[in-house]
Amino acid sequence: MEDFNQTLPDMFYLLGLSTGPHLQVIGSLMFVVMYTITLTGNCLILITVRISRKLHTPMYFSLSNLSFIDICFSSTIVPVILRNTLSTDKSISIEGCMVQLLCYLGIGGAECLLLAIMAYDRFVAICRPLHYVNIMNSRFCITLAIIPWILSFLNSSIQVHITWRLPFCKTHHINYFFCEVPPLLRLSCRDTWLNEISMYIAAGTIALGAFSLTLISYIYIIATIIKMHSSRSRYAVFSTCSSHLTVVTLYYGTIIFIYLQPRSNHSVEKDKFISVLYTVVTPLRKTSLY
Repeated sequence: MEDFNQTLPDMFYLLGLSTGPHLQVIGSLMFVVMYTITLTGNCLILITVRISRKLHTPMYFSLSNLSFIDICFSSTIVPVILRNTLSTDKSISIEGCMVQLLCYLGIGGAECLLLAIMAYDRFVAICRPLHYVNIMNSRFCITLAIIPWILSFLNSSIQVHITWRLPFCKTHHINYFFCEVPPLLRLSCRDTWLNEISMYIAAGTIALGAFSLTLISYIYIIATIIKMHSSRSRYAVFSTCSSHLTVVTLYYGTIIFIYLQPRSNHSVEKDKFISVLYTVVTPLRKTSLY
């Protein structure tokens, strides 16, 4: 433990998205607008579902959970981006970096699993409509809401622990706009292959696992839609799934790209752009779709 403490810096320094002052101002304004819309839209969804008894259904219960996750997810990342961009102080404490990484991985993983649960809810509603009420009962819905948080924060705790066991002796400047695993691994002077394997296993289990479950659900849903005789019924059913499909494509696609590509293919600027998509743009996009 003594050696570990000696290799851990007091502060990290986030280099951010861009060093150009004009681009920083424009970027900050865009992030403020998107963050405001994300918070407002998701809060409205939560309030609407809460006050309308007609919306007290499993589908809207999951949507409320997704809105709450989006609020937490954006609030973990965007305030740090704005502070880093607008202030001359680019530092982040070691504790702050650890907490941000813990929350970011935990909330992001919970969202992955929740999207798969929402796909299962649509599968039951469309393919097993007569059994929907019995299957998606209150106790089962609450269980499905709790499981993603437990699993994702368990994984998050493991990833944070093994990441902070590394000696960060190359530099204390993180070429990123928040504390993220791949940029932190680049700061270590020790071979990080065990950390990378752990990251691939975690991402493969959570992201690819959730994506596979979602894909299976939609295979059955599409097969059921094709069997419908009325084109109006097919359109009505498909329209209820289109927003979820768009969100799934955006979210799973960007996360798989970041965490499952080989280390040799990582480009810092490309990773920054993709990270902005799923940390800032995707929560905003979800609000407009739902």
